[in-house]
Amino acid sequence: MLLDGYGRKVDYLRVSVTERCNFRCQYCMPEKPFSWVPKENLLSYEDLFKFIKVSIDEGITKVRITGGEPLLREGLEHFVKMIYDYKNDIDLALTTNAYLLEQCAQKLKDAGLKRINVSLDSLKPDVAAKIAQKDVLAKILAGIAKADEVGLKVKINCVPMQGVNDDELVDILEFCKEKGYPVRFIEFMENQHAHSGAKGYNSDEIQAIIRKKYNFTKLERTGSSPSQDYKTEEGYVFGVIEPHKDDFCATCNRIRLTASGVLIPCLYFEDAQSIKDAIQANDIDKAAAILKDVLANKPEKNKWNDEEGSETSARAFYETGG
Repeated sequence: MLLDGYGRKVDYLRVSVTERCNFRCQYCMPEKPFSWVPKENLLSYEDLFKFIKVSIDEGITKVRITGGEPLLREGLEHFVKMIYDYKNDIDLALTTNAYLLEQCAQKLKDAGLKRINVSLDSLKPDVAAKIAQKDVLAKILAGIAKADEVGLKVKINCVPMQGVNDDELVDILEFCKEKGYPVRFIEFMENQHAHSGAKGYNSDEIQAIIRKKYNFTKLERTGSSPSQDYKTEEGYVFGVIEPHKDDFCATCNRIRLTASGVLIPCLYFEDAQSIKDAIQANDIDKAAAILKDVLANKPEKNKWNDEEGSETSARAFYETGG
C-alpha cells in the first residue's frame, strides 16, 4: 500500500503520454504554438510501462492515460494492451478530447481500455470552435458515439466559462442525461498558461445555473473521487469538481507521471522528481524509492483556496492531463 505524508492512501496513477494537443483551449494553453515534441524527450511506452509495473506492484489500482491529447501518440492501443496484459483487473481509463476517437475506439476497447472521459464544453459548433480554436464539435460527438457503440463507459467533463459557454450548462446536462453519461462540471483552475481573460464559475454559481431548471440534492461524498455529486428529482446524478475547496485535497489519492518521466505529487505545485534516469537504467529499486519519496513530500492541499485569496498555478495542464 502506498501512503503519503498525511496518511492518505494513494492508488491512482495518471500517466501523460504526450504534451502535444490538437486543440488550443482558452483554459489550458491558447497561446502555445502547435509543435512536435522531440521523441528523445519522451519516455518510450516500454519505459513508461516499467514504472507502471512498479506502481501497480506497490498498490496502484487505477491507471488513467492522459496528455496533452493522448490519441496523438501513435500506437496507443499497444501501450494499453501492455498494462491490461500485466493486470487485467486494473481500472484502465483514458482522458481525451475525442477528436480522433472515432477511428480508434474499437482498437482501444479490444486492447483492454475500460472507460473514457471526454471534454465537451459546448454543443454549439461556433462556441466549441471558439474554445478550441478550430472546428471540432462534429468529430467530438462522433468520437463519443463510437466509444459508446463499442462498449466503453463514457463520462463527460465540462469547464464552465463566463461569457463563453455558461448558457449551455443545462443543455450539456440534458444531453448527458439522455445518453446515460455522467457529467462533471469542473471549476476553472487558474493557471499561467490560460487565456489572460479567462474566468470560470465556482461550484455555488454552477449549481445556481442548473437550479434554474432542476431541483437536486447533495449526495454524501464517498471514496476519493474529487467530484461532489448531486442527484436531480428525476434520479440523474451529476458532479462538480471543486478545487477551490479543501474537500478536493482531503481525500486526494493520485499522483501524475509526465511523458518525459517527471513524477508530480500535486496538480497545483511544481514540485516534482524525475524517474527517467532510473527507469532507463533499469534501476527499478531506485524508481520505487523515488516514488515513495515523492509521496512522502506530497502537499496537504493546493492553494486555489488560499486564505489570502486564490492564487494562479504555474502548472502546465497540457503536460499533466489535469
